[in-house]
Amino acid sequence: MNEFLKEIADLCGIEKKLTSHVARHTFATTVTLSNGVPIESVSKMLGHTNIRTTQHYAKILDIKVGVDMALLKKKFAVI
Repeated sequence: MNEFLKEIADLCGIEKKLTSHVARHTFATTVTLSNGVPIESVSKMLGHTNIRTTQHYAKILDIKVGVDMALLKKKFAVI
């Protein structure tokens, strides 16, 4: 699988070494968590039996925290 990712990186001009490990991190953060998928679901998608394992893969992006806080502020705003 890593050889396939290397070929994709070469074709796309990506200089970072792509591995299955990098792909899992990207999936967990960019594809799922930053799009509102709960970490419990991400854990199942990654095949983890313990959510703590998922937390190592799933770095929550600062922008996602900002968006979530804005939604919370809007939800509790007094009209």
